[in-house]
Amino acid sequence: MGFSQLTFREAKLDDLDKIVFMLADDMLGQKRERYTQPLLESYIEAFQSIDADPNIELIVACDQEEAVGVLQLTMTPFLTHQGGWRALIEGVRTALTHRGKGIGTMLIKRAIQHASDRGCHMIQLTTDKQRPDARRFYEKLGFEATHDGMKLQLPHE
Repeated sequence: MGFSQLTFREAKLDDLDKIVFMLADDMLGQKRERYTQPLLESYIEAFQSIDADPNIELIVACDQEEAVGVLQLTMTPFLTHQGGWRALIEGVRTALTHRGKGIGTMLIKRAIQHASDRGCHMIQLTTDKQRPDARRFYEKLGFEATHDGMKLQLPHE
């Protein structure tokens, strides 16, 4: 596979620098993320909120101790589907040096299993229309484009 020992765990604050770097290290991430030293306080505050919420997990794939992949898994109760829980996958990234080695697949499969273990009846995600390779990747893992997603950007300071 090209890595010595891949493990998965919940992210720690010490991983945040590497996570933000991975989020910013692609064509779309370069437009919406700001990887600076020190990191923006907003990233630290977001991490602390995620870490404090038992229904959100920031999962990292590690090669030895170095974070080389990440995704956020958010589990939410809904009144629809008879009050069932669903999971949302966001922010899937693999470090440039580790792409094409199956890490993304392992992360997604781990998230699916974890959501199932938590009683979720559905897992969903969105992928940007500018990422046709990502869409094919998710389809190979069993995801189907059954709905059109819509977003509205809200103003913020």
